[in-house]
Amino acid sequence: MRVSVVLPAKNESGAIEHTITKIMNLKLVAEILVVNDGSTDNTAELAEKSGARVISHPYSKGNGAAIKTGARNASGEVIVFMDADGQHDPADIPKLLAEIDKGYDLVVGARQKGSQASVGRGIANKFYNNLATYMTEHKVEDLTSGFRAVRAEKFREFIYLLPNGFSYPTTSTMAFFRAGYSICYVPIHASQRIGKSHIKPLRDSIRFFLIIFKIATLYSPLKMFFPIAILLFLMGTGWYGYTLYEYHRFTNMSALFYTGSIMIFLMGLISEQITALMYKEN
Repeated sequence: MRVSVVLPAKNESGAIEHTITKIMNLKLVAEILVVNDGSTDNTAELAEKSGARVISHPYSKGNGAAIKTGARNASGEVIVFMDADGQHDPADIPKLLAEIDKGYDLVVGARQKGSQASVGRGIANKFYNNLATYMTEHKVEDLTSGFRAVRAEKFREFIYLLPNGFSYPTTSTMAFFRAGYSICYVPIHASQRIGKSHIKPLRDSIRFFLIIFKIATLYSPLKMFFPIAILLFLMGTGWYGYTLYEYHRFTNMSALFYTGSIMIFLMGLISEQITALMYKEN
């Protein structure tokens, strides 16, 4: 197989040369493609000097946009996506490719204990994994890991779904599950990044809730909306029972619970049909 490595990079001059050199020393890949996402330092120059092919965005479009640019321009049958900041060890690439050889379509490097950037992000990722496991009924070990190997042709089927921001791993994983493609996980250890982190607490908090909705809407919305609808229905029934016993009447609160239950169920049903149309070619 011809293998391409795609490195989205924004102001990664401190790590880019070291990362590219370690990948080249493996002698396993046909090309290293660095997508320079509007860097204001000399990331692009250092990447070219190290032997990588560089494609530059005229301004920063986001990590997901860089991934899409890399996927469209990579020449390999298999694409390895990884960070350019030193977190991911190129020595783990052969482990991912070995699983691709076995017939898997997507192989994800699952970060082990101690590899999370912070306690908060570790808790959030565990929540994502558990929710995705519930939605797909398959064990999801690391939903948000950006270190992954994938069959290029199948990944490109879902480029139109990928956001320009940071949640491309979530989107692509759930899309592969929905399409019935084979996914597996390989344990890896992620190191401390080199250089300044792009994490922002407020933005990441908003992203937390957006990813939860992505998990639901990209796989089976009804599976998430239906339990909420049932809960509201039971709350309405419980409140109605209480008011009927105490006051011998049906109250507006019970009506609100019942109406909310029906609305959420119908929302989930409509979303389920829209999701099915998204994957109609698969």
